Amino acid sequence: MAPKPIVHLLIACGVFVVTTSINQNQGFSNQLFGNQLNRDQQLSAKRGASASCPEKNGRFPVQNQCDAYIECIDGVPEEKLCPEGLVFNPEARFNYPCGYPIDVDCTGRPNLRKSVTIANTFEICNRFQAYDQEPADPSVDCPHQYGYFKIGDHQHCGQFMNCVDGRGYVFDCPEGLAFNPETYRCDWPDQVPDCDAEAFLGFRCPEVKSNSFFLAGETKFYRSNADCHHFFLCVNGRPRLQNCGEGNAFNELIDACDAAENVTGCEHEAKVRTSELNIDSRLQL
Repeated sequence: MAPKPIVHLLIACGVFVVTTSINQNQGFSNQLFGNQLNRDQQLSAKRGASASCPEKNGRFPVQNQCDAYIECIDGVPEEKLCPEGLVFNPEARFNYPCGYPIDVDCTGRPNLRKSVTIANTFEICNRFQAYDQEPADPSVDCPHQYGYFKIGDHQHCGQFMNCVDGRGYVFDCPEGLAFNPETYRCDWPDQVPDCDAEAFLGFRCPEVKSNSFFLAGETKFYRSNADCHHFFLCVNGRPRLQNCGEGNAFNELIDACDAAENVTGCEHEAKVRTSELNIDSRLQL
């Protein structure tokens, strides 16, 4: 399955991107949820004397079960189940009633219809794993019908899969970031459990000696050996990859990005960029 690049719309950003929310795919997922809504709920609907309506109309949680809810229409209750992998969100009101567990508080509703297991190289949010449940409903692509799941081992942390109705869609985190299964976000690899930041980025921060001028917790910068425009930011001894962008290079004399022609050994980067701009200009004529 070919990876699909993400088009990122950042709510807050600076010179360096810290995290990327996966909520950017919510609209895409909601569209497919809508296609499944009637079928899923009809298959899972249950009418019984145990269901009751606190109000004449609305959706209400089921005691002790996070992925079930009661829908009341004119005082008539109907128990329904969310698609496997999703849970009922009492705060949704007039929106789609089921959401990802990372976005829903299941306090007081610990049980789920389906269990969360680890399949192949996938991992899921730890909040799922505490529940006492029945077997999950995996597909060929996904360990669960809906959800976001990490792909790869501790040395390959930059991809994740969005599962919608059992179909998996592979995405890449932005360069240098790793998927965090606890937050459903792309984050610095040193902030992601079970991600070996040094192996993932291919760089280990030099050890700071105790008698060094720099303090152990101080931020340090190191130019990448791979090219001129990448460099590493060492925070508490852990690496984070940064990119100065095309035509620029990391200048170790000022510990900052600079025009490539100003950095010794990186003049060729400026020439390549100039050639590309000239070609683009001629193509636009």
